[in-house]
Amino acid sequence: MNTEQPILLVEDNATDVLLIRRAMARASVRNPIHVASDGDLAVAYLAGEMPYTDRQRYPLPGLVLLDLKLPKRSGHEVLGWLKTQPQLARIPVIVLSSSRLPADVNGAYDRHANSYLVKPVQFDDLQRIIEAVQGFWISKAEPPLVGEN
Repeated sequence: MNTEQPILLVEDNATDVLLIRRAMARASVRNPIHVASDGDLAVAYLAGEMPYTDRQRYPLPGLVLLDLKLPKRSGHEVLGWLKTQPQLARIPVIVLSSSRLPADVNGAYDRHANSYLVKPVQFDDLQRIIEAVQGFWISKAEPPLVGEN
């Protein structure tokens, strides 16, 4: 993933958004971060629908960080929808949730999440998670060629 590809952070908790942004800055993540605060906005962003029709301003993300407990449409619903869209299905999705419930973890993997990470309570632990994400998914992983076979 190159530093020009945005990361779509799908998170409804403003405090979590702030902490994740701070952890990304400390991990030297240079990618732009776009935030969708509910499941419907996440789908609209990914689909290029209003208010995200301008792909210059809102390019497809190279990575999605997805909370599960969202208003309007759950993270499971967003993930299920995303992975059925041929042009979008290869975008890596990392679920970042406070839930450790087997139904949530297994449900995310059943819907083809690339990884499932539990949000830690301590900021230092969150920073270590973001550093691990940066070290592999952002810096090392070969990005999918979205829309190409």
